[in-house]
Amino acid sequence: MTIWRERQPLILASQSAVRKSLLVNAGIAVETIPADIDERGIQQGSGLTDPGQIAALLAGEKAKFISAKSPGRYVVGADQTLALEDRLFSKPENLAAAAAQIKTLSGQTHALHSAVSVAKDGAMLFSHVSVARMTMRFLTDSEIEAYITEAGDAVMSSVGAYQLERTGVHLFERIDGDHFTILGLPLLPLLGFLRSRNLLAV
Repeated sequence: MTIWRERQPLILASQSAVRKSLLVNAGIAVETIPADIDERGIQQGSGLTDPGQIAALLAGEKAKFISAKSPGRYVVGADQTLALEDRLFSKPENLAAAAAQIKTLSGQTHALHSAVSVAKDGAMLFSHVSVARMTMRFLTDSEIEAYITEAGDAVMSSVGAYQLERTGVHLFERIDGDHFTILGLPLLPLLGFLRSRNLLAV
């Protein structure tokens, strides 16, 4: 028996194994259905420049897209943006781009904006954005090269070119923020919403 009270599992509109594991570890039955939406097109069409608003928009669009195709199901969408002052970063396209991105972030404090949304039958029910501030060490070119070599293609799977739960932890000297926010899913606010809907047994 899980903590999740619904007959059908919660849908996670994401292919992120980390986000899924956070929900599963919290005792929630989860089904993953990645949302195939044009994220960059939606972002550009919105005219938004605030990283938190962009993350919230994309998380909401993912949740609504999947929920419209999944009648009666609760669907969670999530998104994360990385901002260094006024500059927004995307997932690096290759290892060289990842190294260049880390070199830019080296010695700086950047902000991770993580958004989570819940939709049902195509309608938004809940949205929340949390922020974590990440301070990277000053990194030499050889340290960046060593990190990229060790982390491999995984650097292309996240907006910051790092996974804090893995070797990416070596890049940082200070972190201010919630661990779940850093991993891309503000879990405590999400659980609070699900609890308010009497969807959780705890």
